Amino acid sequence: MDTGDTAWVMTSAALVLLMTPGLAFFYGGMVRTKSVLNMMMMSFSSLGIVTVLWVIYGYSMAFGDDVGGGLVGDPTQFLGLTGLMSENSLVATIPSLAFVGFQAVFAIITVALISGAIADRAKFGAWCVFTVVWATIVYFPVAHWVFAFDGVTAGEDSTGGWIANQLAALDFAGGTAVHINAGAAGLALALVLGKRVGWPKEPFRPHNLPFVMLGAGLLWFGWFGFNAGSALGANTLAAVAWVNTIAATAAALIGWLLVERFRDGHPTSLGAASGVVAGLVAITPAANSVSPIGSLIIGVLAGVLCALAVGLKYRFGYDDSLDVVGVHLIGGLWGTISIGLFATSTSPAGVDGLLFGGGVDQLWRQAVGAFAVLAYSFILTLIIGFAIQKSIGFRLDEESEVEGIDGHEHAESAYDNSTGGSSARPVAAAKKAESEVPA
Repeated sequence: MDTGDTAWVMTSAALVLLMTPGLAFFYGGMVRTKSVLNMMMMSFSSLGIVTVLWVIYGYSMAFGDDVGGGLVGDPTQFLGLTGLMSENSLVATIPSLAFVGFQAVFAIITVALISGAIADRAKFGAWCVFTVVWATIVYFPVAHWVFAFDGVTAGEDSTGGWIANQLAALDFAGGTAVHINAGAAGLALALVLGKRVGWPKEPFRPHNLPFVMLGAGLLWFGWFGFNAGSALGANTLAAVAWVNTIAATAAALIGWLLVERFRDGHPTSLGAASGVVAGLVAITPAANSVSPIGSLIIGVLAGVLCALAVGLKYRFGYDDSLDVVGVHLIGGLWGTISIGLFATSTSPAGVDGLLFGGGVDQLWRQAVGAFAVLAYSFILTLIIGFAIQKSIGFRLDEESEVEGIDGHEHAESAYDNSTGGSSARPVAAAKKAESEVPA
């Protein structure tokens, strides 16, 4: 065990954990005042639900010894994290439980990302059910495909996932498992739940742009743990990932603002925040395989591509409320496939892409891995979404949606100036006391 590596990974895990509340601010600021609490609660609920699942069986499904031809780990091998508290239980140079914690926060934010596609119109209870089912049959297996390497997390003779080992596609920190996975799921749920009442004719403007920019700043800050922490050590690989992350993100911010300037006549704060996230998404899979110049190219093109892609929902008629498809699916696809173009053997990954003399070998591997995750997530999410809709109901009724999802689902208001507070508990207590007064 290396104490420096352990300290870095645990610090990185805390940074990634911060990203989910950051996402809550980012998404919460983008919706209307009557939806902000529900939007933030969808992120916070994933913190609770996914963590519990991860401890019980999720980690074992993702990183246990393969039991399905590279498709899923043994859910009983580390059931309840059994056997991982020993000082001799290591993943690389860190304690196994440090790795467990680091990967837990990846699972949490992947689920939370999906919620932006269905803002304003999903029942909170149905969302919680979806979280349990989707994490179990979509995220945990896909994490096994991408992150479980042979002989690393489940013993020297263990086997891992098919994308990481048989296909040998590169995904340093989750372009496929996190962003393509969440983006495809968001598209599927947007189709299942349908359009918001009034969309696209009515304006759905962000209610709090400072919230959006605060959320983007927290995401950028936490993302250094996301990418540089994936080195699993305080080393050169972490430094390369760190620099590539800041370079690509800065370039994407500029790329998005340039599109707005030439297309719309003015750069916006919402565009700046969105460009930041687009760059972070795109560099995530490639942070260990490209040079800093390569990361600048990937980033600026991510900003341009994602800025253009967010308009696809109007052309094709799907209501992706907060542009999960345009930013995470398109950004994740671009970042993952760009490895096959810009990867260089001078990087820690040691692989050359098409533009560095490597031919199309890595390019086709990246494309197969990306589109396999896209198809799996999209199809399974459609099935899960329709099943929930037909059983307990996923979509909020129209009256409640128009009146406000915060009041209907949580009995609260984010900005209740008439009572001086946002909680409904005093009102509920008053009603209860009134009902107890003898007639």
